[in-house]
Amino acid sequence: MVKLLAISGKIRKLEPEMPVNRYIPEEIARQLLRTLETSAFKTTYEPEKHRLVVTDNAGQDQLYFRLPLTISPPNLKSQPDDPVHYVILLVQSGNCALGYFENGRCLDHKVFRSYMVRKKQGKSQIKYLKTKGKSRAGSRVRLGETMEFFENINERLQSYFEENEIHRIAISCSKTLIPYLFSSKIATPFTKHDPRLFKIPKHIHTPIYEVLLDANRFLLRGELIYEETNQPLIDALLAKTDYLEKYEFDDDEDEPEW
Repeated sequence: MVKLLAISGKIRKLEPEMPVNRYIPEEIARQLLRTLETSAFKTTYEPEKHRLVVTDNAGQDQLYFRLPLTISPPNLKSQPDDPVHYVILLVQSGNCALGYFENGRCLDHKVFRSYMVRKKQGKSQIKYLKTKGKSRAGSRVRLGETMEFFENINERLQSYFEENEIHRIAISCSKTLIPYLFSSKIATPFTKHDPRLFKIPKHIHTPIYEVLLDANRFLLRGELIYEETNQPLIDALLAKTDYLEKYEFDDDEDEPEW
C-alpha cells in the first residue's frame, strides 16, 4: 500500500508500508487454521507458497498465513492432523544438504561436497562455462565433479522416494543449478512442476547438517504476513488460540525460540 503525504502544498509519495512478519508455533498455527475455517473471512490456498490468503467481504487481502510444512494443504482430502512426510533439499555450488523427515523429525540426512568452485575467482564451474569454456584440465575436473555431485544428490533422493511416501518437497536451489539437477544421468524423482514442490522462503547459508535442521525449524513454524494497520485483526485471531496464554512475552524480554 502506497501512502501520499502533503507537505507545504506539495504531494510527496511515500515508500510502501513494510509488511509485518510474525512467527507462531505449530500448535498455534493449527488452532488458528481451525479459527479461520469457522470465521466469516474468505480463505484461498496458494499451493506453491503453502499459505492461505485471508480476505474480507470486500475481497481485500487482510493476511497471508504460511502454514507449517507438517500441516496438510486444506484443499486435499487429507486432514490437517494427518502425518506428513517430506524431503528438504538445500543446494548451492559445491554444497548440498538433504534429509527425509516425518512429522518434523529428521530420520535420515546426507551432506555432499564437490570441487565446483574456481579457487582464485570464487566462481562456480557452471557459471565459468558460460564465459570461458572448459578447455583446461582443471575445468574438466570441476565439470566432472559437478556431474557426479548431482548424480549423488539424485541417487539419495531416489532412495527416499522409493522407500517412503513423500507428501512435500521443500527446496532451496539457485536457478543456475536447477537445470543440472533435472538433467543428471540419474533422474530426479520429481519434475520441475511437481505440485509437492515448495520453495523455502528464507535465505539459506552454506548447506550443512545444522543448516538443514535450522531450515526444518523454520518450516515447522507458521508465519503471519500483514500490514501494521491490520494488527487489531491479528490480535483478535490469536486471542482465540492459546498464543497469549502460552507464548506472549514482555517487550523487554527476548523473543522465545520455538
